[in-house]
Amino acid sequence: MECHLGADLSAGAGSGVSGTGAHAAAVGQRRLTAGAPPLALYVHLPWCPRKCPYCDFNSHRASEPLPEDAYVDALLADLDAQLGAPAACRGLISIFIGGGTPSLFSGAAVARLLAGIRSRCALAPDAEITLEANPGTVDAGHFRAYRAAGVNRLSIGVQSLSAAHLDALGRIHDPEQARAAVAAARAAGFENINLDMMFGLPRQTPAEARADLDALIALAPEHISYYQLTLEPNTAFAHRPPPVPDHDSLDAMAEAGAARLAAAGYGRYEVSAYARDGYRCRHNLNYWRFGDYLGIGAGAHGKLTDVATGAVVRRSNKRSPADYLARPSKPATRCDLSDADLVLELAMNALRLVDGVESALFAARTGLPPSRLASARARLTAAGLLEPAPERLAATPLGQRFLNDLVAGFAEE
Repeated sequence: MECHLGADLSAGAGSGVSGTGAHAAAVGQRRLTAGAPPLALYVHLPWCPRKCPYCDFNSHRASEPLPEDAYVDALLADLDAQLGAPAACRGLISIFIGGGTPSLFSGAAVARLLAGIRSRCALAPDAEITLEANPGTVDAGHFRAYRAAGVNRLSIGVQSLSAAHLDALGRIHDPEQARAAVAAARAAGFENINLDMMFGLPRQTPAEARADLDALIALAPEHISYYQLTLEPNTAFAHRPPPVPDHDSLDAMAEAGAARLAAAGYGRYEVSAYARDGYRCRHNLNYWRFGDYLGIGAGAHGKLTDVATGAVVRRSNKRSPADYLARPSKPATRCDLSDADLVLELAMNALRLVDGVESALFAARTGLPPSRLASARARLTAAGLLEPAPERLAATPLGQRFLNDLVAGFAEE
């Protein structure tokens, strides 16, 4: 699925909570240089027809009927509570409705949700509004209703166009349903579509991965998320690992896939994100450039920067849909990020981008002086993992291959 950090945090992201006195002293030294970062909104709809064996997102098997009205009420109450923070008083550049399977919700429910958000928040005139959809849970009527509600970007979880591999992944759709979903989205007027596809599937060969990707490219989406299947902890696949390709095969699939996508006109701009010109995902770019975001829904996370104090605060909701519905405006946790957290989190996000970020963004987003990175930059540049250009913070091709090692180098700061 497309990256949406509002749904969950990577291990270690924002996990350190400083002591009150130490944190206050650290925050007092921060000076933001460019005002508040851009603000986005992530909305989590946590239900799925069934749990996929590889999925580690906060998703829950749907009951019938879905509590659409009650959940939309809870989402808007959650948003009201968060908008009480002075740092949240600015317009939204994007909305991302993720899951779970958001396309289980009716067009009427999505329309009421978006109308409620618009009545509470100013949206940029060109705001990107994405909804995730899974083939097998949508039809032409759904897509027309989402488009009429204001959704202008769809992210469709195809994952594979091989019947055998879809079955191995536990997906509820078949290849023809995936193709039909794309055709229905076009007929409904969507001109900005992302398609998700995985490689490194159980018993998949490099030739099968190439054929799968060729079939996806033939559907002509504007954006493709192409990423390796990973066996995440606490998933069915982690408990009973399937036979996946060896490292040499995985490397071959990754390299061949990147080359094939480039030849088809899709520019790689992030580890697993490829887009035609003008169609990079703005919502995800805001994450990767360490922007701010509100997160509403069960298990959703948010990040806000207080320009007056320099404090960067994370907030997270209860993961259980039942608990969330009972008390939607009560966050489960709040975490003020320490200086070390900020260094690590910016590195985790910015270095995923192929071109990295301008060096000045570090001070603009964290309020910390550029000298805070000096020793890490020197060490990682010497190791060949970081580009030597002082005006940018960017991984080398080697650093992109060993991104975890590169990011870990900043943890030492």
